[in-house]
Amino acid sequence: MQDRFGLPITTSSATAAEHYQKGLDLVLSQNFGAEEELQKAVEADEGFAIATSCMAYVAMQRGRGAEAREIIKGVQSLSSDASKRERQQIEAVALWISGDGPRSVILVREHLDEFPRDALMLRLAQRLYMLGCYGSGVPNFPDELYALCKSIEKHCSDEWSFLGQFAFANHETGRLDEAMTLARRSLDLYPTNATACHSVTHAYFEQGNASDGGLFLGDWLEGFDRRAAYHVHLSWHQALFELALGRYQSALDLYESDIRPSVVEKTIGDLANSASLLWRLKLYSDSPSPMPWKEVSDQAVPAAANPGPAFRDAHAALAFAAAGDDESMSRLINGTQKLADKGSGVAREMTLPLLQGISAFAEGSYGEAARLMEPLAPQLARIGGSHAQREVFEDTLLEAYLRAEQFDKAEDMLRERLGRRASVRDTFWMGRVQASNGETGPARSTLKEAIDGWSGGDESSPEMTDLTALAGTLG
Repeated sequence: MQDRFGLPITTSSATAAEHYQKGLDLVLSQNFGAEEELQKAVEADEGFAIATSCMAYVAMQRGRGAEAREIIKGVQSLSSDASKRERQQIEAVALWISGDGPRSVILVREHLDEFPRDALMLRLAQRLYMLGCYGSGVPNFPDELYALCKSIEKHCSDEWSFLGQFAFANHETGRLDEAMTLARRSLDLYPTNATACHSVTHAYFEQGNASDGGLFLGDWLEGFDRRAAYHVHLSWHQALFELALGRYQSALDLYESDIRPSVVEKTIGDLANSASLLWRLKLYSDSPSPMPWKEVSDQAVPAAANPGPAFRDAHAALAFAAAGDDESMSRLINGTQKLADKGSGVAREMTLPLLQGISAFAEGSYGEAARLMEPLAPQLARIGGSHAQREVFEDTLLEAYLRAEQFDKAEDMLRERLGRRASVRDTFWMGRVQASNGETGPARSTLKEAIDGWSGGDESSPEMTDLTALAGTLG
């Protein structure tokens, strides 16, 4: 038999093949129900190795590592009768699950040279690249991911799952128009493809178009199953659009209903969503109002117990620092120091100074935070994640510059950012720089531009209060 990509699948059961294909498409589109369909495939054919391997992939993706390891162990005993293509896919998934991402990436690249339409393998490559140096061993993964997608484009240009993923590679390398075109084509072919919706969202974010981005994503989410794990991350994106528009209460409402660990599935995989959104709220307003940090800190505890993935650990540091969990922060930093001492370059050069910088910022040592984080800014892709996700660390450095009164550095950073895309918040921050430098006229004009830009925002929010108060001091 063959799947819809024209690739061999080793099963004699048409029912098993049908459920496997449905499950695979749900995996590729980030929809709810993949595990149920894959389970039905395995029930129809207990020896269906590639369907079982896909179940292991899903378990690992959801953060259930022990379960994934148990499943893949059983798969490897079933794979002797499978095709070469299936055996290689199983091996690549097994390497990822065992913690050997760099070898898995090498195998995936070789595999896609021979089987360019193997959609799950491209998805696996993206997941590993998104873990940065820890997952793939690659320091500048966006360029590598783009090159990989480009190498198989001619074989997959009619395939919705490829188009959505290629869109991601495009916006992460600054090709925003191409990303939007590819993602829209994917949605035309498969309207419930959350992977493509995600890329449309990223393109709007990178353009600085929060208004259209929020409208698009809000409409799309109305038809997306709330039970899907990806609903949390897309809700996080919607909250970022609300914050960019100055709508604090809307962002908080989204946190409470769709992101907060106590109301959604509490997994370490969702830590980046909860920790980074609450940190932004704290960073942008410096408000003393309480936030539910304790449960986010609890969510991050596995990182302190077993440091390693830089992207996860950096978000754990945000949670520990904001919650005042000094014990967990110390465990995380000490564990990362041990990894550095054992020869981990990314731990020594990236993760450790980033964790220390976050800790220093939370303690009010803004000059020290800036000193630690400044060298990291040009190479943040090494920790993984999308640019939208890494921006929280850029924002922290920028705010450290401002609070440490390093206004020249803050201005240079702001001019580069505003040269790329519009941002009311960055405009406000530029006004802070100008006011601090005694440039009253330019500051007055810049702050007025920011006030006008947030005309539809929450007038009583801490950030808007700070903005209008600063503008008022300038007359």
